[in-house]
Amino acid sequence: MVVYFSASGHTEAVANAIADAVGADRSVLEPVEPYTPDDLDYNDEDSRVSKEHADEAQRKVELVSVTVEDWESYETVFIGYPIWWGIAAWPVDSFVEENDFTGKTVIPFCTSASSGLGKSGELLAEKAGTGDWQEGIRFSSGVSEEDVKSWVSGLGLGE
Repeated sequence: MVVYFSASGHTEAVANAIADAVGADRSVLEPVEPYTPDDLDYNDEDSRVSKEHADEAQRKVELVSVTVEDWESYETVFIGYPIWWGIAAWPVDSFVEENDFTGKTVIPFCTSASSGLGKSGELLAEKAGTGDWQEGIRFSSGVSEEDVKSWVSGLGLGE
């Protein structure tokens, strides 16, 4: 299973490449109130993400759904997100907090133009409290599908 939140399409492209490489199902994390390009203007202190970053209480983003059909049937879960201010984009938090990862191998992946993976995967693992969370990987925003598939093939997974 590949579960992801994508703000501008970069994480979605990586999620699709991973899902294609391993024959996985996909689930998109959609905020009830979608982010617009103006919302994502990190340089504007009045933008939605800037306000949410400044006030952690505003980071509780309601999702259209926090469940995945047949969740219990998946053994390996890839979780994808953009990096916002050095951490996983907070819309992912609700999903991680609301699901039981017991018995699952969880592989985080993120996209970013400049930031690294940092402790984003570790912080999500703490929020989850269950599951076998792997180290994960950060992809540049313009990563090629071939590079993503090469990484996936190195994991020893497959159809």
